[in-house]
Amino acid sequence: MKIAQIVSVYPPYAGGIGNSAQQFEELLSINNEITTFHPKNTKPLLKLGHGAFIPSLYKKLSHFDAIFLHYPFFGTAEIVWLFKRLNPNKKLVLYYHMDVQGLNPLAKILSLPSRLTRSWLLKRADKIVCSSFDYIKNSQIKDLYFAHPEKFVEIPFGVDTNIFAPHHPHDNTLKKILFVGGLDKAHYFKGINNLIKAGAELAVKNWQLVIVGEGDLKPEYESLAKELDIADKTVFLGKLDPAELIAAYQSAAVLVLPSINSNEAFGIVLIESLACGTPVIASNLPGVRSVFSHKQEGLIVEPNNVEDLTDKLEEILQDDDLREMMRLKARELAEKKYDINITAKSLNQLFN
Repeated sequence: MKIAQIVSVYPPYAGGIGNSAQQFEELLSINNEITTFHPKNTKPLLKLGHGAFIPSLYKKLSHFDAIFLHYPFFGTAEIVWLFKRLNPNKKLVLYYHMDVQGLNPLAKILSLPSRLTRSWLLKRADKIVCSSFDYIKNSQIKDLYFAHPEKFVEIPFGVDTNIFAPHHPHDNTLKKILFVGGLDKAHYFKGINNLIKAGAELAVKNWQLVIVGEGDLKPEYESLAKELDIADKTVFLGKLDPAELIAAYQSAAVLVLPSINSNEAFGIVLIESLACGTPVIASNLPGVRSVFSHKQEGLIVEPNNVEDLTDKLEEILQDDDLREMMRLKARELAEKKYDINITAKSLNQLFN
């Protein structure tokens, strides 16, 4: 089957949507011919942030058997909707990544057409894929889910458990608190400032906050660490290559994903950490909280609550036995639920 995959961002830009599109391209190419379209390899007539209007895409879609749209994609989702409306026999699979929140006034105005046509697009989709039903049941499209649950398919993201794997022994002397993610304005919702503030309140000794990622907010986070007098305990590593990233997971005592709202729907970094046998702390948000079980592979923390985050960090850093138990369960869960081969099978069944 010839599949046109359409996505707003793509590596080397750091972000879950682009990374998942790259992963899906590799997995679907096993049994299909897949081409990925994104603003960097097309010629948008207009581009703003991660939105782009690419009218030339309409003609290209006629050469494919199926369309795989990663939503949201303001400006291009409307083109896909129009194409599907005029070509109802073309298969349309839509991956609903997340709700969109926190738009600035200009972005709200420019995204209005997409938000108005979203329900039309979703209703015309043959299948809507999500990383978890927990997220969809609490999302902006929950009414459609409850009205037509048969349209929805849950396919969690996957991880190569042969590459992302534990490395022992662990150094319990210096306990590393790891964050991995974008440091740009588009990823404002990651809650890094709360993590830095929580670090400043820790009573436990011999810890280090390791922040992996790049973006225009990095200077602000560096200034905050300096202001709170923990600059000497906070390391900004920038963007790492795959081998360096895996080593960072393996050497960490815990990975933290302290996101503050439902712009975070899953957290691929969570399953990468689990596969490396590293416990996690993540926010009590729909989708995110369903990736693992509280007090089994990690701990759930209330979003935007620095005090609770501090307490959870203390709990996991002070108890070596607890972390070791969680390490074993983390790896077991990754192999059982998030192995990349499971994701590959589900995706290919969806299109074939």
